[in-house]
Amino acid sequence: MKFKKNIKKTIRLSLAPFIVADYVRFTKRNDGRFKFSFLDIYPCIKDKTIQTGFDRHYVYHTSWAARKVREINPKYHTDISSSLFFSGIVSAFVPVKFYDYRPAEIILNNLESLQADLLKLPFENNSVTSLSCMHVVEHVGLGRYGEPMDPQGDLKAIGELKRVLAKDGSLLFVVPIGKEAKIEFNAHRIYTYEQIMKYFSELILKEFALIPEKSGGVVLGKEAVDMLKNENYACGCFLFVK
Repeated sequence: MKFKKNIKKTIRLSLAPFIVADYVRFTKRNDGRFKFSFLDIYPCIKDKTIQTGFDRHYVYHTSWAARKVREINPKYHTDISSSLFFSGIVSAFVPVKFYDYRPAEIILNNLESLQADLLKLPFENNSVTSLSCMHVVEHVGLGRYGEPMDPQGDLKAIGELKRVLAKDGSLLFVVPIGKEAKIEFNAHRIYTYEQIMKYFSELILKEFALIPEKSGGVVLGKEAVDMLKNENYACGCFLFVK
């Protein structure tokens, strides 16, 4: 096992000779406070960048949604399978119940992690006042996570979200969005703005926010809709009220 690890390290080092040079320079200045051996080398070859990279969809949409929950200020918030980072952070100021088909073993104050199937949510009709399901529905039915293949899976999931949302309740809904509706199998679906508005026609759109694919921050309102004609894989953030 140790031999295999050393082989992997050698291969990684062959791809990044500057690591060896850095190791030698550090060795000459090492102050001896830590065990320091070439056998423990762990090359990280992609981190010398001018700027800090980040996933635009996931940093921006969770930031947008956390601000919306703070504005809504519910007694508690229910999330269905969105980024666990979102639920963990929001639980700092609002109690959160996080539901996933594969529940997370996470222990945090004000956060409950529970099991649920998005196609059969364990809630009564019109019962959830503050609800989110973000960057989730586009996957349902494509088999990516081991679920049964179902071309209508996303529509069934949307139907469940609408069913359980309470009257005057708020739904934070996020999916990939662009100028053309398509499936990039088996990763996800990409929707158009018009599709989402049709699927949620019974609800009232309170806010639409766009996270452009390549640059810029969160764009709101009509400007966001107008920008979609040039987007292939942007992130659409919808705040609906029932």
